[in-house]
Order: sequence, then structure tokens, then C-alpha cells
Amino acid sequence: MNIVSSPRNEPRRPRRMEDLATLPVFFKLQAKRTVVAGGSDAAAWKAELLASTGAEVHVYAADASPTMQALADAGTVILHNDNWMADILPGAAIAICDAETDDEAEAFFQAARNAGVPVNVIDKPAFCEFQFGSIVNRSPAVIAISTDGAAPILGQAIRRRIETLVPPALADWARVARDIRDTVTARLAAGPQRRAFWEGFTDRAFGPAPSKHAAEELAREATSIAAGLGEAQGRVTLVGAGPGDAELLTLKAVRALQAADVILFDDLVSDDVLELARREAQRMLVGKRGGRESCRQEDINDMMVSLAKAGKHVVRLKGGDPMIFGRAGEEIARLEAEGIPVSVVPGITSALAMASSLGVSLTHRDCAQSVRFITGHSRKGELPSDIDWRAIADRKTTTIFYMGGRTAGAISATLIDHGLSPEMPVVIAKAVSRPGQRHWTGMLRDLPAAMGGIGHDEPVLIGVGSIFAGARGYSAIGSDMETVAA
Repeated sequence: MNIVSSPRNEPRRPRRMEDLATLPVFFKLQAKRTVVAGGSDAAAWKAELLASTGAEVHVYAADASPTMQALADAGTVILHNDNWMADILPGAAIAICDAETDDEAEAFFQAARNAGVPVNVIDKPAFCEFQFGSIVNRSPAVIAISTDGAAPILGQAIRRRIETLVPPALADWARVARDIRDTVTARLAAGPQRRAFWEGFTDRAFGPAPSKHAAEELAREATSIAAGLGEAQGRVTLVGAGPGDAELLTLKAVRALQAADVILFDDLVSDDVLELARREAQRMLVGKRGGRESCRQEDINDMMVSLAKAGKHVVRLKGGDPMIFGRAGEEIARLEAEGIPVSVVPGITSALAMASSLGVSLTHRDCAQSVRFITGHSRKGELPSDIDWRAIADRKTTTIFYMGGRTAGAISATLIDHGLSPEMPVVIAKAVSRPGQRHWTGMLRDLPAAMGGIGHDEPVLIGVGSIFAGARGYSAIGSDMETVAA
């Protein structure tokens, strides 16, 4: 088996965790004494937040706002009508202050530190050992977002985006999960069996709210898995990683990455995409790149079969879409022949990302009635000869050549020989959707010279068709390489 490393034969080991500005933790405060200094509305909000965790909240304020007084009247907090003193801090679980001046903020900060109490001074990051993030509350599932105090508005915007993705019923499912966890642990063996159960549970959790009998149904499902699977059967998911930008992944692709035991990824898959995978997943580079040493397809197939038969959930992560020049058909055939369940999660193919970045419609009704995706090389590395070049040379068709960098000269000559105008607009796009994406626009007759200047160090697409006359930066006499924001 020939497993290759990085393009320059250097080991590629994506970090499991990038640098963190702060450590996200979830702090249990049930029945613990906490201190809030200050009676403002801002202090009241923090006091109410602490109280929602079941903490015993002591507020020290000589002058309490109506909001704070209302919390005290309702018994939510214990209000002491006096200013804070250093002797109130020892033994507290958390200390929070709304200080009017930097001198007061520093005094409270130092007093809390001397007492060994985690401290936060509202809106004064220099005097905070921890920050409050924006919260998405689906308790017992709680999501917190922090920008390390750098951009609170951005944190709020992220929270609003997450709110739209996380259904309110998730709170009910989280409570069900808490109720059945001990039962699942007792009935199912650690590893594949439990993973199979919880993956099925997750699928339900993002659907309708649980019925009142959900816990009993799930307990029966756990019993069924224990009786029927023994050693849980593995499976393979072919996942499209898109052209490179992690934001172009589908939600289903992210969920597959989060559920994987092993990820077999192509050389073109970006580190940003891999960063979204489950931390514990084993990651194996099975690089396939034109002009470089590559894993044989047969070896990749063998690896998927072996790992799946060992009970693993294998994600075969491919650049772009698995079903477009990704040899997915061969992999599916082999897996099905071995009786291994296989599913496919589509991805955004690079031609579509290229069209979006250039601001063109591949099937603009004034220019093209169809679009074709063509491989730029055959098994022998040459331009394919067994396709209908006269049909491809139709001026009313948009054609995208994948992997055509080394055959650009032959593409130009063949299309012109079959009747396409040498002045037909052409675009070359390099590193589509990745940082530093660049493109060249010009005419078909100039394609070979332009390709020679671009090189083959990154994946290249060649687009041919009149629609590219509307591409950003298009020039009938050709243009220099232009950078496109990724």
C-alpha cells in the first residue's frame, strides 16, 4: 500500500486544535456563593445570569437600580445595601463588579485575585480573568460564543446565526439524553455500539420535538443495537469537501465529519475543512494530485473496506463533489460488492465556485443553453480522444475543463480545429475559493501562452464560452492574472 504525504513529501499533520485566545469552560454554580458588586442594570443582568444557574447571588450596592431591586424583591438575589469590602470575597465561586472608575476596577480585581476568586469587571477587559460570551440557551445544551472581548457585536451576530440553526426542541432532546445516558451506558459497549446509538439520536434531535415516550423508545433501540450488532458494522460516507473554502461545506458534510472514526482525505482538502472534523477522528492523507506521487485507487478501496469491516465509520473526504471526476463510482462498486453500507454527501464542485467568484452564469440564456464538465486528461495524461469534440465546440455551450492545465495547448488547438472561433472568450481559474485565488481572461487562441505563465502548482480550471466575456476583468486582448477574494 502506497500512502503518500504532502506535495513536497513532508508529513502533513493538521493540528487537532488551533490556538485559543481563551479556554471555553462550563462552570457549575448550583448552590455556590457568588458575589456581584454594584447595583446598576448591567450588574443586575449579570446577577440574574448567575442566579439562573442555581447560584446563591450576593449583591453589594449602596444604591440599587429598580431592576436590581426587583430581583431582590423576587428573592432572585440577596441584596446587601452597602458597598463591597475585600472581606466578602474569600470563599466565593465567582466575583463580578460594575466599577465606575478604573481605580475601583483595579482594587476589586486585585482583591478578588488575592482571595483566589475568578473575577470579571464589566466592560473593562484589562480587569477580567474570564469573559461572558453570547449564549444560545437550549439547556441542558448550552452554546457560548466568545471573541475574547475584541468584538462583542460579532459574538452577538454569531449567536443570532446559531439560533437559526439550532431548533428550540433541542433542549427537550438534551433532557432526554440526560435521562437515558445511564441506560445506554449499561446496555451498550463502549465504541462502535454507543456511537451508532448516539448518531441515530442526533439525527432525531434536529427533527421534531420528542414524544412523551421518547425515552422508552430509545431504551428499546439501545437493547436492539446490543442484541443485533455485536461488533457494530462499519460504514463509509463519501463526502464532498467543496473547492476549499470551509464555508462552502454543507451542514450534512459537517455532521458527517463530526461523526467519523477515520477520515481518508485528498491532497486538495483544506486544513480549514479538516478543522471541522471530530477531534478524536484518525486522519489519513491519501493524496491524489496530477503530476505527483499518489495513492493507487485500489489501495484506497482496500483501506476503506478494511476499516469499515473493523466497525469504523469511514469518511472518504474528496475535494469538490465526489460524483464529478472523483472516481466515486469505483469506490461505491467495491464497497457494495463487500456488503458495506455506503452513502454520499454532495459537495460544491469547483466549476460552480469559479462561476460565482467571477460573477457569471454558466447558462445565461443569452449565451448558453447547456454546460459541460470535461476532464482535461485521460488515463494516459493526454487529452481525451474518445469524446465528441465537434459537439463540445458548440458556441452555445459553456464548457469547463477540469485538470486541463497540462493539456491547455491541445484543448485550444482541438476546439479551433473543430470550428470554435479563436476569439471565443476563455478564463483560467487557479486555486478556486482558496486564499489568493487568481484568474486570467482572454481569447481561446491565447490559452496556451497564458497557461504557460500561470503554471500548475495549484488546481486549475479552464472555462470556454461566450458567457466569460462578462467575467470580472475580461479583456478581449487578454489580461494579467487578477486576484479574486476567496
